Amino acid sequence: MADKQSLGRRWENYRPSKTTWFWSCAACIVATLVIGFTWGGWVTGGTSARMVADAADGARAQMAAADCVNRFEGGPAAVAQLAELRKTDSYRRSDLLQKAGWVTMPGSKDPVVGAATICAQTLLNPAPPTTKG
Repeated sequence: MADKQSLGRRWENYRPSKTTWFWSCAACIVATLVIGFTWGGWVTGGTSARMVADAADGARAQMAAADCVNRFEGGPAAVAQLAELRKTDSYRRSDLLQKAGWVTMPGSKDPVVGAATICAQTLLNPAPPTTKG
């Protein structure tokens, strides 16, 4: 039993080789990359650019949909048009709003992609009014 050294004494006496140092560093780098990209929220430049483009498109559609709702509700015969929108099949509502020009921003020629769906949902399912407490 006298030959057995304590863990602390063995740690002090350990001298790793260059190969051990190299592979230890390589394993730490790989572990850092795996943890960073899976749990750390890291993304590549391409993924980041795609996320920015998606967020911009979504914001543009939300803004155009809000404008669509305001113009639709403030337009002439809004009640009759809303009744017609309710009668229209769900898969044709976006086309109806696009053809009427409700989701085309002023100064633009083309309707904003995705805005018609959001506008139709908002018009048919309005949010309940909020009260300030």
